[in-house]
Amino acid sequence: MKALVFNDVRNVTCSTTPDPELLHPTDVIVKTDLTAVCGSDLHVYHGRESGLDAGTVMGHEFIGEVVETGSAVKNFRKGDKVFSPFFSSCGDCFYCENDLACRCEKGRLFGWVENGIGLQGVQAEYARVPLADSTLWKIDDGIHAEEALLLCDILPTGYFCADMAGVQPGGAYAVVGCGPVGLLGIIALREMGAEKIIAIDLVEERRKMAMAFGATETIDGRQDDVEGQVRYLTEGRGADAVLELVGSEPAQALAYQIVRPGGTLSVVGVHNHKGFAFTPDDLYNKNLTYRTGRCPVQRYLPVLTRLVQSGKYDFRSLISHRMPLREGENAYRIFDQKLEGCTKIVLQPD
Repeated sequence: MKALVFNDVRNVTCSTTPDPELLHPTDVIVKTDLTAVCGSDLHVYHGRESGLDAGTVMGHEFIGEVVETGSAVKNFRKGDKVFSPFFSSCGDCFYCENDLACRCEKGRLFGWVENGIGLQGVQAEYARVPLADSTLWKIDDGIHAEEALLLCDILPTGYFCADMAGVQPGGAYAVVGCGPVGLLGIIALREMGAEKIIAIDLVEERRKMAMAFGATETIDGRQDDVEGQVRYLTEGRGADAVLELVGSEPAQALAYQIVRPGGTLSVVGVHNHKGFAFTPDDLYNKNLTYRTGRCPVQRYLPVLTRLVQSGKYDFRSLISHRMPLREGENAYRIFDQKLEGCTKIVLQPD
């Protein structure tokens, strides 16, 4: 099959790899209809996350059709249209039973193989899904294929970030980073009753999208006095909570600066540097709560599938590029450099 394969830092190519096979009775094989490039893929692409084996298939967002099932699979059969959270999960360990399937004792991240151990990714013509009965989800009626693709990761992650912020009706919230997850976080804040949503980004096109998705104010992150502007918009206090979705030290420092005393920093940007942009004493001196982690996708799928089915938001407008899988190397270049107004790239196998 054709797949996007990690060879080295900044070296992802469309290559021929072996078709996946059933390894366990609980596996299924899915023929991929759509897959996508995610900001998390860039951590590997840039070498900020190391250890991935050369030859690993990239990617963790996909939808497709079940083409083969293991003997123990009960909930799925050939021909089912499905999507998956970006990790596998068993459904019955301590973490799965406590609504934290992202930390499943048996689960694996799609697209991470290290020292021969792990799970191949899904930027490919076919994918093996382990623990299928508790990992896969059928695509409900009224959900477009591209909307289902967003349910794999970025829509739940944006919602999770807003949820960790502890939104209170009438509150003022800032969003640092208006990429796809940040934009979806804005929708989540709006759905949860936030009165004031301040979107901060370096890119003008993304600030415009933030307004379309429900932000009440936008600030150009390149300006010198972002903190002062946020304080002006919040009666001098700062934001009740800040959603930080970038994963860089400057973004972390800015989030700290603009949150009010007693507020919350809600972080889903993946930070690879060794320290924080502030000290524990800084947190103490502002009475702050710092919340972060991997999104437990399954927790949010019931409410999010209903939200998508409602037709209230044009989720597909997040997708700026639709490209064939064979152009994956160029897709990574476009996504990495934010060329051509890129927000989200969807790839389709031939």
